[in-house]
Amino acid sequence: MQPNKNNTQPQASGQPGAPQAGKNPQQPAAPAAKKNPNSAQNALLISEIRENMVIMSDGSFRAVITCKSINFDLMSSREREGVEYAYQSFLNSLTFPIQILIRSQRVDIAPYLDRLDKMRRGQDNMLLGVLMDNYIDFIDQLAQEANIMDKSFFLVIPYYPAGDLDSAVASSKNLFSNLFKPQQQVNIKINQEAYDKAKDELQNRINTVLSGLFQMGVRSVQLNTKELGELYYNFYNPDTAVRQPLGDFNNITNTYIQKGQGEAPRPNLSQESN
Repeated sequence: MQPNKNNTQPQASGQPGAPQAGKNPQQPAAPAAKKNPNSAQNALLISEIRENMVIMSDGSFRAVITCKSINFDLMSSREREGVEYAYQSFLNSLTFPIQILIRSQRVDIAPYLDRLDKMRRGQDNMLLGVLMDNYIDFIDQLAQEANIMDKSFFLVIPYYPAGDLDSAVASSKNLFSNLFKPQQQVNIKINQEAYDKAKDELQNRINTVLSGLFQMGVRSVQLNTKELGELYYNFYNPDTAVRQPLGDFNNITNTYIQKGQGEAPRPNLSQESN
């Protein structure tokens, strides 16, 4: 019997098959960091607020109008009929969809009580001081026993660059499946021509709505950029907005320095060189 011959030959360290010193050939590569698809930014439907308009994540635009309510119960029968006919004419004149939003929120009367307390400390009349104490106690007890609510009325005017009917049909398809689908952050790109067209068209719709509301005797005004930011801040942060309301936007933003073209003048250096 002849011994088995080993045909394997030693490989040089420079060859691809040879293991190199200091490296583990079985060590897997580090996995790439995955982005969280369920972040808060992906859940927001708002992309930007600019020039009194809200740019949505799908590329559409929104404008919000706030309205002051009227006391319909105290009107006479003729006045009620006039308001009803004006409202009917207003709805028939619309060629675009609108959203009517009624928001009910609890009123925080703590600032009102603080103001009354300051007035009470500055009151020298004893009789008026006793009456104010009773009134403050009554309001405080009433606020604890009952929920004092305040209602706000808004009209949301949309504009879809692709068309109102097509966008409404597309958004209604697979509604429930999109609710539980992981949202992904999408970067919206809108050119200047489409932006200017949307701005003009949205302004025409706003004027139409304001005119129709004025015929009904409803006072209304469009929300500006600051008011839109406060509105959405209160909607998304109902508890925090009561304790930490938004202040002036000018106090929040910071100035920045932009580098100019060329070199800055250096008179000190020029004098030394001379």
